[in-house]
Amino acid sequence: MTRQLAAALVIAWSAWTAVPSAQHPRLFPPEALGMLEGPDRDAWQRPDQIMDTLQIGEGSIVADLGAGGGWFTVRLSRQVGPNGRVYAEDIQPQMIQAIERRVTRENRTNVTTVLGTADDPKLPAGKLDVVLIVDAYHEIERPVALLRNVGTSLKPTGVVAIVNFKKDGGGPGPDMDARVAADTVIADARAAGLELRKRDDFLRYQYMLTFGPAAPK
Repeated sequence: MTRQLAAALVIAWSAWTAVPSAQHPRLFPPEALGMLEGPDRDAWQRPDQIMDTLQIGEGSIVADLGAGGGWFTVRLSRQVGPNGRVYAEDIQPQMIQAIERRVTRENRTNVTTVLGTADDPKLPAGKLDVVLIVDAYHEIERPVALLRNVGTSLKPTGVVAIVNFKKDGGGPGPDMDARVAADTVIADARAAGLELRKRDDFLRYQYMLTFGPAAPK
């Protein structure tokens, strides 16, 4: 990553703190979206490896939760192909509008946008292979309630994957005090009825945690 790009990313993520939404102070401001899509994001985000690790492929039914401007949405759309479906969810109408413009521009016909709420992403029940939450967990106001509702959207074999920034510094992302430790995410998921299936550390600046429905006791 070049120094110039790193500086731009710091400025962009600083906007998350400096220009909060009036209704939801945790949320990234839509007007700063373009700053998060620099040419090096593919290199540090590694979307292809994330999707391959989660076995997202032709025909998969997936959701991009907290999809923002749709950067990951369009990559999921290409991966699942014409027989798959991507639900691009966000709770800010401006983000939904940005995604709709993007998928129209790129002719992605297998994407459905969903305007969710802080507690409920409003995903179809029991239909999803993977729910992916990338770079957004630290923005969630009530994570246990949200994850509990996410769990109802999964197929019996479905999983929730959470990719978020490590608290050990370095790279892009929000301020250190805004980041959420992996152990906190695991505890939230457990309280929501999900259990950790796998932890991956192939990302330089982030962890990836994969959860599935907890086994009946």
